[in-house]
Amino acid sequence: MSESPIMQSMREKFATYQRVCAEAGPAKAEEALFVGYPERQRQMMGQFINGNTLAEGFRRSVPLFAQMGMVMEVVDLSNKGQDAVLEIQRVCPFLALAQEHGVEKPCTVVCELDVKATQQAFPGMKGK
Repeated sequence: MSESPIMQSMREKFATYQRVCAEAGPAKAEEALFVGYPERQRQMMGQFINGNTLAEGFRRSVPLFAQMGMVMEVVDLSNKGQDAVLEIQRVCPFLALAQEHGVEKPCTVVCELDVKATQQAFPGMKGK
């Protein structure tokens, strides 16, 4: 069975992180992976969140993430006029890839960069 294009891309991402980390440290590795990330995040997530509440937008993105092998739940935490959402990743297909490349937690390379890119792609949005 051949690997999906998404998994191939993630494998390359972890390999790049591992290589740059070894050469110049984690900060430079994150910097290298971040090039163009906000623009890609705006293109990918804008179709889901623009014109929707965050919860609705995130719910609409579930099928996309399912194609990546992620199993996620979305909980609407909106309260007192604040639009808020909690994304719960029940299954992360990138854990094995991270471990193959010596990265203890895939969140270092995936989730944390996603949040940072989202904040730049959608000014005013806060994420953690």
